[in-house]
Amino acid sequence: MPFPFAGELAALATSVFFSIAPTFFALGSRLVGSAVVNLSRLLLATLILMAAHFFVFGGILPWLATPDQWFWFSLSGIIGLTLGDAALFQAFVQIGPRLTMLVFSLSPILTAVAGWAWFNETLTAAQILGISITLAGVLWVVAEEQNGGKTIDRRYYLIGLFFALLGAMGQAGGLVTAKLGLAGDFPVLSGQVIRLGVGTLVMWLFTLVRGKGREMVTKLREQPLAARYILVGTVAGPVFGIGFSLAAVKYTADIGVASTLQSLPPIFLLPIGYFFFKEKVTPRAILGTVVALAGVAILFLV
Repeated sequence: MPFPFAGELAALATSVFFSIAPTFFALGSRLVGSAVVNLSRLLLATLILMAAHFFVFGGILPWLATPDQWFWFSLSGIIGLTLGDAALFQAFVQIGPRLTMLVFSLSPILTAVAGWAWFNETLTAAQILGISITLAGVLWVVAEEQNGGKTIDRRYYLIGLFFALLGAMGQAGGLVTAKLGLAGDFPVLSGQVIRLGVGTLVMWLFTLVRGKGREMVTKLREQPLAARYILVGTVAGPVFGIGFSLAAVKYTADIGVASTLQSLPPIFLLPIGYFFFKEKVTPRAILGTVVALAGVAILFLV
């Protein structure tokens, strides 16, 4: 550990950057679509991180990583970025970043449940209470069936919530597999390069096979403002956000503490939703968000 509370501070920084990133990604997605934004930011983030890796370690890829490390980080990238983030970005478009990130706050719960189901970890009574409180808070907010104070199409809204839940599931799976890859003294930056590189490669291969590559480029050329939004969001999210996230996992003794501190974007996104998206944030939305995050805190800190 480089200094006391390094992991906890890294987790808090993750929340800050993961509040900034979805704001700009949502703005970009409204101009060119979620798929274009997701593909563009993954490619841009991968190139930036490869350059950083070359500067720090003398190579664009961590060739000294073991086959096990390549496997776990590759799996983490596919689960968390290729699958999870594709769903998350569609949720940004359909229900906005505030509600999306609120549902996304379920990822620590899903991580705990995965540990219970697959690794025989024990859930205490306090943790079960925390899960129940978080679920109650999230359900209470989303049951309003409105976003920004305006009632929206029920089917469209429910599909958006489903995509947000898939994003949370991808985050949980990505964190668990990344933890396995970070065993020992393996550098966080190297793990991030593998994770993003593999996730980006899979996404772009799928897009090119479908013959959609030229369409992606055309949309960006026609909407230069979207490209700027993607650049800001990429630096905040896939570069700094994911970097601090992996550092939090590595340097925090309890992955639950890291997950809890990384779950604060819904709080930060309340004022962002109000000022950037002109959302009318109801008292119910504020209270439900606080209740949900209190449940997350109980889950891992009691």
